[in-house]
Amino acid sequence: MRTSYSLEFFPPKDSEGEIRLWQALEALAPMAPKFVSVTYGAGGSTRNRTIGLTKEVTQRTKVPTVAHLTCVGSSRPELISILHLYRDAGIRGVLALRGDPVGGPRAPWTPVSDGFTHADQLVQLIREFGGFDIGVAAFPDGHPSSQGDAKKDIDVLLRKERLGATFATTQFFFEVSKWEQLVYALQARGSEIPIIPGILPITNVKQLQRMAELGGTPIPPAVSRAFAAIEDDADAVQNLGIELASQLCEQLLHAGAPSLHFYTMNSATATTAIYRNLNNAH
Repeated sequence: MRTSYSLEFFPPKDSEGEIRLWQALEALAPMAPKFVSVTYGAGGSTRNRTIGLTKEVTQRTKVPTVAHLTCVGSSRPELISILHLYRDAGIRGVLALRGDPVGGPRAPWTPVSDGFTHADQLVQLIREFGGFDIGVAAFPDGHPSSQGDAKKDIDVLLRKERLGATFATTQFFFEVSKWEQLVYALQARGSEIPIIPGILPITNVKQLQRMAELGGTPIPPAVSRAFAAIEDDADAVQNLGIELASQLCEQLLHAGAPSLHFYTMNSATATTAIYRNLNNAH
């Protein structure tokens, strides 16, 4: 069976970034992505650009698009108005996220008046609104706010599935066993939701440290040491990142991953190299 892929982008800040994004999308077209998702900045800071970009991707590529939607800084009526905008733009999928507080994932959550506190409330709203495939996030290394309580994470995912979520994409991670544990725990509770592994090819050591800190992803000591030894050599860092991500993808596909979701960081280089490696291996 042919492996299916999905790609994630973020709205560029300027016209140069926009050119790079379209170049990346064009370069990644041979992967025939199952869908393209577009992120949504903290506190809705890129909401209009998310809508505009997702609409344009839909129109220009004919690839199904998934737009992110978070609970941050939006009341229920505002969320409904965004869903109307998404539907009018031809968007057929929404990734429902609580989103991070302004101070980061570990900062205290302050809901807005008539707003939501948890992503399951957002899933329910989107289901009631109708017309969208609903994606949610999964955390192989545990959600930062769960403080190591894996059962709590499973309970939350099961509730989102019951409320209408049809797929989940994971936070990036480094060890296939973490994905397997999550999937097995869900299946043992009767879950049928596909858990799509999220792959972040490391191309920058500072980026790795920042994203791991924000998302609560532990970096295995061997990975830290390997990158630390070459962090001043950008090409070597990118090559190692591609090698490690290719190995992880191979292991995941062997373990039965339903598809692979790439965090492209709006660049095609690393993702294309991994795709080539996977094709050469089969």
